[in-house]
Amino acid sequence: MIEFINQTYQEGKVYPPENQIFRAIELTPLAQTKVIIVGQDPYPQPGKAQGLAFSYPATFKVNRPDSIVNIQKELREEGFSKEDSDLTAWAEQGVLLLNAVLTVPEFTSNAHAGKIWEPLTDEIIKIASDDERPKVFILWGGFARKKAKLIDGSKHLILEAAHPSPLSASRGFFGSHPFSKTNEFLVESGQSPIDWSK
Repeated sequence: MIEFINQTYQEGKVYPPENQIFRAIELTPLAQTKVIIVGQDPYPQPGKAQGLAFSYPATFKVNRPDSIVNIQKELREEGFSKEDSDLTAWAEQGVLLLNAVLTVPEFTSNAHAGKIWEPLTDEIIKIASDDERPKVFILWGGFARKKAKLIDGSKHLILEAAHPSPLSASRGFFGSHPFSKTNEFLVESGQSPIDWSK
């Protein structure tokens, strides 16, 4: 793994920055994890990926709608107000924003899929599932939904829906209420809810 990381970062532009590859698990260690949102791979545009699934810096300007814009729309529908794209505060509250593939070459989505990352991230999901504390696993889109087989649905809540991408959000993401359902489950299991507005 170290050899792959060193080689890919030496060969060309790769995202996120090398010191942010494991940022998701650094910000949200297992002992603090209450919710896991599974993404596919980092944003391939310069300056956008920051080691957290779906998140990018609030200062990054997008010129077209994207997944985070649709996530914000769904949040508003559920009574939350989140106006920026940086989800670091979610991670600090126990939301593990885990991409299945942790690196991507510039402008080449999915190019590192099937290389080295999936066994590691699958194992992270399994370890989180094996932990006794009830958690919520949020799986958006066909890629993430395949991870459901790694999760013990008898003790955890698995929320599946369409991906928030503009291509699919209207086919089952909008109106799925993942954020309020997550908080209901957390409260029912004796845990504090997530402040999704942060």
